[in-house]
Amino acid sequence: MAPPTETNAGQLPGARFIDPNILGRIGNLELVARWVVEGFISGLHRSPHLGFSTDFAEYRPYVPGDDIRHIDWRVYARTERYYLKEFEADTNTNFIVLMDTSASMGYKHERLSKLEYAKYLAACLTYFSHRQRDRVGFVSFNDDIQDLVPPSARHLQQVLHAIDRAKPEGKGALARPLSRIAEHQRRKGMYLLLSDLYEPVDAVVSALGALRDAGHDVMVMQILDSAERTFPFEDATTFRDVETGLRVPVIPGKLRKEYLAAMAAHTEAMGRRLGEHRVDYALVDTSQPLDQMLFEYLVRRERMRTVR
Repeated sequence: MAPPTETNAGQLPGARFIDPNILGRIGNLELVARWVVEGFISGLHRSPHLGFSTDFAEYRPYVPGDDIRHIDWRVYARTERYYLKEFEADTNTNFIVLMDTSASMGYKHERLSKLEYAKYLAACLTYFSHRQRDRVGFVSFNDDIQDLVPPSARHLQQVLHAIDRAKPEGKGALARPLSRIAEHQRRKGMYLLLSDLYEPVDAVVSALGALRDAGHDVMVMQILDSAERTFPFEDATTFRDVETGLRVPVIPGKLRKEYLAAMAAHTEAMGRRLGEHRVDYALVDTSQPLDQMLFEYLVRRERMRTVR
């Protein structure tokens, strides 16, 4: 039985607004990925371009040297002339998810943890890319690579299993794992980084530079719990850094304004600086319905691609 959903087809065709709390009760990543992706794609006139596409573009006359397998024989039967079908972006690409599994990704206030939400994002976008016949791969890391599935057209199940077994642990740092990935991935592709980005902006930009300099298309989703963005705490308590163990006594009412200003400045600077370096950035709140977030993101990428 399918989980209950809302619809708002006039605004987002095909989207069903899946509550993160419902996702947490399903458990099967492949089932969720297929259900979400097929659902929001079904309402689109044309799937947003994330990699491979076989959308028909136009006919053009045959010239010597063209592959005769692309000749449209029905057109020849009507016109007695040879025409070839051309398609948009008729190529495969590598699509690799880079997932931060440091201890801070295990945080949750009420709903899914940041890592659990990242897993659903990773599974859905991997399934979507595989559906477009791209080669899919996966890397999990904290301050070093923890798990790696090389990109392949046959690795969907391996990627989903790797996503499923990822656990939040250890300290996080982007520089070393991203540098190692850039060194070993020679073929240009698309990289999606899922992380809370709890590092200085300059450090994040520098760490991503190795991938950008190698000519890869880099996308970043900064995943934050809604409590990290709104700081709803009221009672005096002790906050603990899950990566270092440092404990700090806090009176929320006295720090809320300063905290919210610092968080807003961090996310604004992150988006601006990454944009300046041609990195596609999105801020993701774990309270946001998954299919709505994916729909809006993919449509935005399609618009950006058209402009470019």
